[in-house]
Amino acid sequence: MPKRVLSGVVVSSNSNKTITVNVTRRIKHKLYKKIIRQTKKYHAHDENNEFNIGDNVSIIECRPISKQKKWMALSNNGDNSWYKCNQIFL
Repeated sequence: MPKRVLSGVVVSSNSNKTITVNVTRRIKHKLYKKIIRQTKKYHAHDENNEFNIGDNVSIIECRPISKQKKWMALSNNGDNSWYKCNQIFL
C-alpha cells in the first residue's frame, strides 16, 4: 500500500524534533452539497528542527515514532525526498 503524502502549514514547532502541521481539505457536504473546508492537525517528525511556523510542508506517513507521531516532514516545496523516509523509518 502506498504511503500517503499530505501538505499543510506548520502551526507549532516548539517541541524538539516535532512539528504540528495543519492540513486543510475541501470536501462536498453529503446533504447540502456545499463545498466546505475541513482541517486536521498532525504531529510530524522533524529530525533537524529545520521548519518554522508558517512554512508550507509536505508530510509522509511512516511507522509510529511515538504515541502521536506517525508522520515525517519531507520538505518545504514537496519534492520527492521521501526516499529518505523509506531508508530511515521503514
